[in-house]
Amino acid sequence: MRELLQRFKDIVVYDADREFYAKIFPDSVSRDDLLRMRRMTGKDLSAVLTIENTNYDFPWSEGVFKDCFKAGYSCWVCEDVDRILGYSIVSIAVGEAHILNISVAPEDQGQGVGRKMLTHLVDVARWYKTETVFLEVRPSNIGAIALYQKMGFNEIGIRKDYYPAQEGREDALMLALELFY
Repeated sequence: MRELLQRFKDIVVYDADREFYAKIFPDSVSRDDLLRMRRMTGKDLSAVLTIENTNYDFPWSEGVFKDCFKAGYSCWVCEDVDRILGYSIVSIAVGEAHILNISVAPEDQGQGVGRKMLTHLVDVARWYKTETVFLEVRPSNIGAIALYQKMGFNEIGIRKDYYPAQEGREDALMLALELFY
Protein backbone atom coordinates (compact mmCIF):
# COMPACT_ATOMS: atom_id res chain seq x y z
CA MET A 1 0.00 0.00 0.00
CA ARG A 2 2.80 2.41 0.91
CA GLU A 3 4.49 1.81 -2.45
CA LEU A 4 1.23 2.55 -4.28
CA LEU A 5 0.84 5.80 -2.33
CA GLN A 6 4.44 6.74 -3.14
CA ARG A 7 3.87 6.14 -6.86
CA PHE A 8 0.79 8.33 -6.72
CA LYS A 9 2.72 11.04 -4.87
CA ASP A 10 5.55 10.89 -7.44
CA ILE A 11 3.02 11.47 -10.23
CA VAL A 12 1.14 14.24 -8.46
CA VAL A 13 4.15 16.09 -7.08
CA TYR A 14 6.09 16.02 -10.34
CA ASP A 15 5.75 19.36 -12.07
CA ALA A 16 6.29 18.99 -15.83
CA ASP A 17 5.92 22.75 -16.29
CA ARG A 18 9.07 23.30 -14.23
CA GLU A 19 11.04 20.97 -16.49
CA PHE A 20 9.61 22.61 -19.61
CA TYR A 21 10.46 26.13 -18.44
CA ALA A 22 13.92 25.01 -17.40
CA LYS A 23 14.60 23.84 -20.95
CA ILE A 24 13.04 26.84 -22.72
CA PHE A 25 13.94 29.58 -20.21
CA PRO A 26 16.93 28.22 -18.25
CA ASP A 27 17.20 31.26 -15.97
CA SER A 28 13.53 31.10 -14.92
CA VAL A 29 13.89 28.01 -12.71
CA SER A 30 16.53 27.41 -10.07
CA ARG A 31 18.44 24.15 -10.01
CA ASP A 32 17.01 23.44 -6.57
CA ASP A 33 13.52 23.61 -8.08
CA LEU A 34 14.46 20.82 -10.48
CA LEU A 35 15.73 18.44 -7.80
CA ARG A 36 13.31 15.63 -7.10
CA MET A 37 13.38 12.92 -4.46
CA ARG A 38 11.94 9.50 -5.24
CA ARG A 39 12.24 6.00 -3.88
CA MET A 40 15.28 4.08 -5.08
CA THR A 41 14.56 0.97 -7.15
CA GLY A 42 16.71 -1.88 -8.37
CA LYS A 43 16.91 -0.13 -11.74
CA ASP A 44 18.80 2.73 -10.06
CA LEU A 45 21.60 0.55 -8.72
CA SER A 46 23.92 1.06 -11.69
CA ALA A 47 23.90 4.86 -11.26
CA VAL A 48 24.01 4.55 -7.46
CA LEU A 49 27.00 2.18 -7.60
CA THR A 50 28.82 4.55 -9.94
CA ILE A 51 28.46 7.35 -7.38
CA GLU A 52 29.36 5.00 -4.51
CA ASN A 53 32.48 3.68 -6.24
CA THR A 54 33.62 7.17 -7.22
CA ASN A 55 33.19 8.68 -3.76
CA TYR A 56 34.57 5.97 -1.49
CA ASP A 57 37.81 4.03 -1.18
CA PHE A 58 35.80 1.28 0.55
CA PRO A 59 32.43 1.35 -1.24
CA TRP A 60 29.32 -0.63 -0.44
CA SER A 61 28.75 -3.55 -2.78
CA GLU A 62 25.62 -4.10 -4.85
CA GLY A 63 24.71 -6.79 -2.35
CA VAL A 64 24.69 -4.29 0.52
CA PHE A 65 22.24 -2.08 -1.36
CA LYS A 66 20.05 -5.08 -2.15
CA ASP A 67 20.12 -6.02 1.54
CA CYS A 68 18.91 -2.49 2.35
CA PHE A 69 15.91 -3.09 0.07
CA LYS A 70 15.25 -6.47 1.68
CA ALA A 71 15.47 -5.01 5.19
CA GLY A 72 12.85 -2.42 4.27
CA TYR A 73 15.10 0.60 4.75
CA SER A 74 13.92 3.86 3.28
CA CYS A 75 16.11 4.21 0.16
CA TRP A 76 15.96 7.36 -2.00
CA VAL A 77 17.56 8.97 -5.02
CA CYS A 78 17.76 12.65 -5.82
CA GLU A 79 17.51 13.43 -9.50
CA ASP A 80 17.19 16.41 -11.75
CA VAL A 81 15.64 16.36 -15.19
CA ASP A 82 17.67 13.52 -16.63
CA ARG A 83 19.97 11.82 -14.12
CA ILE A 84 20.55 10.65 -10.57
CA LEU A 85 22.67 13.12 -8.61
CA GLY A 86 22.82 11.27 -5.30
CA TYR A 87 21.21 8.74 -3.03
CA SER A 88 20.36 8.34 0.63
CA ILE A 89 19.31 5.53 2.95
CA VAL A 90 17.74 5.66 6.41
CA SER A 91 16.71 2.88 8.77
CA ILE A 92 13.74 3.65 11.02
CA ALA A 93 12.70 1.56 14.03
CA VAL A 94 11.55 1.96 17.63
CA GLY A 95 11.33 5.75 17.59
CA GLU A 96 14.77 6.24 16.07
CA ALA A 97 16.08 6.93 12.59
CA HIS A 98 19.62 6.07 11.57
CA ILE A 99 20.99 7.65 8.40
CA LEU A 100 23.15 4.95 6.87
CA ASN A 101 24.36 6.67 3.72
CA ILE A 102 24.11 9.97 1.88
CA SER A 103 26.24 10.39 -1.21
CA VAL A 104 26.32 12.99 -3.98
CA ALA A 105 28.04 12.63 -7.36
CA PRO A 106 31.32 14.59 -7.19
CA GLU A 107 30.33 16.99 -9.98
CA ASP A 108 27.13 17.89 -8.10
CA GLN A 109 28.59 18.39 -4.63
CA GLY A 110 28.27 21.84 -3.04
CA GLN A 111 25.08 22.62 -5.00
CA GLY A 112 22.38 21.78 -2.44
CA VAL A 113 21.85 18.13 -3.37
CA GLY A 114 23.10 16.82 -0.02
CA ARG A 115 20.97 19.34 1.85
CA LYS A 116 17.91 18.32 -0.18
CA MET A 117 18.46 14.65 0.65
CA LEU A 118 19.18 15.28 4.34
CA THR A 119 16.07 17.45 4.67
CA HIS A 120 14.05 14.71 2.99
CA LEU A 121 15.37 12.02 5.33
CA VAL A 122 14.54 14.15 8.37
CA ASP A 123 11.03 14.68 6.93
CA VAL A 124 10.67 10.90 6.49
CA ALA A 125 11.77 10.42 10.11
CA ARG A 126 9.19 12.99 11.23
CA TRP A 127 6.48 11.18 9.25
CA TYR A 128 7.28 8.06 11.27
CA LYS A 129 7.21 10.14 14.49
CA THR A 130 10.78 9.26 15.41
CA GLU A 131 12.33 11.09 18.34
CA THR A 132 15.96 11.14 17.24
CA VAL A 133 17.90 10.92 13.99
CA PHE A 134 21.41 9.47 14.28
CA LEU A 135 24.34 9.24 11.88
CA GLU A 136 28.07 8.63 11.78
CA VAL A 137 30.53 10.67 9.74
CA ARG A 138 34.27 10.56 9.18
CA PRO A 139 36.06 13.43 10.97
CA SER A 140 37.88 14.01 7.67
CA ASN A 141 34.57 14.76 5.89
CA ILE A 142 34.54 18.47 6.72
CA GLY A 143 31.85 19.40 4.17
CA ALA A 144 29.38 16.82 5.48
CA ILE A 145 30.04 17.80 9.11
CA ALA A 146 29.35 21.46 8.27
CA LEU A 147 26.05 20.51 6.58
CA TYR A 148 24.96 18.32 9.49
CA GLN A 149 25.73 21.07 12.00
CA LYS A 150 23.82 23.65 9.93
CA MET A 151 20.86 21.27 9.93
CA GLY A 152 20.93 21.05 13.74
CA PHE A 153 22.84 17.83 14.36
CA ASN A 154 25.04 17.71 17.45
CA GLU A 155 28.04 15.54 18.25
CA ILE A 156 27.17 12.93 20.86
CA GLY A 157 30.23 10.69 20.80
CA ILE A 158 32.97 8.93 18.87
CA ARG A 159 33.10 5.38 17.55
CA LYS A 160 36.75 4.30 17.62
CA ASP A 161 38.12 2.64 14.47
CA TYR A 162 34.68 2.59 12.85
CA TYR A 163 35.62 3.13 9.20
CA PRO A 164 38.20 1.31 7.09
CA ALA A 165 40.93 3.67 5.90
CA GLN A 166 43.96 3.49 3.62
CA GLU A 167 46.21 3.17 6.65
CA GLY A 168 44.24 1.19 9.21
CA ARG A 169 40.95 2.53 10.57
CA GLU A 170 39.32 5.94 11.07
CA ASP A 171 37.06 6.98 13.92
CA ALA A 172 33.48 8.10 13.34
CA LEU A 173 31.83 11.12 14.88
CA MET A 174 28.38 10.21 16.15
CA LEU A 175 25.81 12.94 15.56
CA ALA A 176 22.17 13.22 16.57
CA LEU A 177 19.21 15.46 15.84
CA GLU A 178 16.35 15.55 18.35
CA LEU A 179 12.95 15.93 16.71
CA PHE A 180 10.26 17.79 18.59
CA TYR A 181 6.56 17.68 17.82
